[in-house]
Parts: sequence; structure tokens; C-alpha cells
Amino acid sequence: MKLLLNALVKYIFGLVLVGVLLFLPAGTLNYINGWLFIGLLFIPIFILGAVLYLKSPQLLEKRLNSKEKETTQKGVVAVAGVLFVTGFVVAGLDYRFNWSFVPDWLVIIASAILLVSYLLYAEVMRENIYLSRTIEVQKDQKIIDTGLYGIVRHPMYAVTILLFLSIPVILGSLWALLCFLPYVAVIVVRIKNEEQVLSKELNGYKEYKTRVKYRLIPFVW
Repeated sequence: MKLLLNALVKYIFGLVLVGVLLFLPAGTLNYINGWLFIGLLFIPIFILGAVLYLKSPQLLEKRLNSKEKETTQKGVVAVAGVLFVTGFVVAGLDYRFNWSFVPDWLVIIASAILLVSYLLYAEVMRENIYLSRTIEVQKDQKIIDTGLYGIVRHPMYAVTILLFLSIPVILGSLWALLCFLPYVAVIVVRIKNEEQVLSKELNGYKEYKTRVKYRLIPFVW
């Protein structure tokens, strides 16, 4: 029950926060792209959360824990938070003052990318029972090198980048896209620090890096 209440409180808080950040700057509730994004974001989150609660409550608990211990990761989380808040506010202002235009066909493509990203996100969580929102090595943790983890070492971050870069397009704002783009650099910093921790504390991780050479994008990095 405690886990359920924690999940519901964070879900409702996130829903209200995103709504305020989008519709208040937009100056209206008739921001259709804003409602589209909220539906695409929070309906799958609800479904995924319900599945985790029923099938893997321990993993859900890990995903709800966002308190970082590493100093570098605390900075990464703070910067990412600023980028997201700025991006949502700019998207709302963009709609209000018509700063930019995104065609409907591109919004549809971005929506499809977001939904596919959720499916890949769910697959990563299915493959890796140790997946946590914080950088830590858990008791009896083992190397996962199958599925998507056999292609890149950090499939969750690769999926996250796809998901988040689709957001400003769905919101119909090119200016918001500029606000979200630095998130890629934030992820790079997070990965480098995470790999330092894992190389020191997780048995077999150094060998895993030699088997799977690419961190984020195959044949690129």
C-alpha cells in the first residue's frame, strides 16, 4: 500500500506539474498539442506503472527512487530538470505567441517515435531487473549483455534521448527543441560518470565494455 500511494502521489504530482508548465505560459487550455503530449506521456506511464506494481513491485520501487548519491549525478539531475522546465515553458509561450510552426505530419511522426520509445523502454526494464534511476551497484547484481544490452551498453539512455527529443516536436515548438537538445550532452556526462562507478564496483563490467564497444549509438559512440 505504501508503494502504491508513493507511485500515485508522484504520478499525480507529475501530471499537475507538466500541465501547469504547459498551459499557464500558453494562456489557455485550448493548447491541443499540450493535451496530445500529456495523453501520450501519462497514459503509457500509468499502464507501465500498473504492470510493474502487479508483476515486479521491487523494480517499480527502484524506478520511484530518484535520490542520487554521486555528486556528479546530482548535478546532472539538476541540469536536466532545468532543461525540461525551460522547454515546457518555452513550448507554451511558443503556442501563445506563434513563434514557430511544426506541421501536423511531423507531430504524428514524433508521436509514433515517443510510443515506440515506450515499448523499447519496457523491453529494457524486462531485460534488466537491476535497473534503477540512481547510479548504484546493487547486491548480487550481474552483468546484463543480452538483447538491447548486446548492442549498446546503455540502451535506456538511448531510448530516453529518442523519447525526450520527440517531446518538443509533439508540442509543436522548434524553440522548445533547442531547449531540449542540450539533454544529449547531459546524458553523455551521466554515462561517463556511471561507467566509472560500474567499472570500479561491478564485477565483470570492464570485460563487458570490451565485448560491447558502443555506449549509446552503434558504430558512433
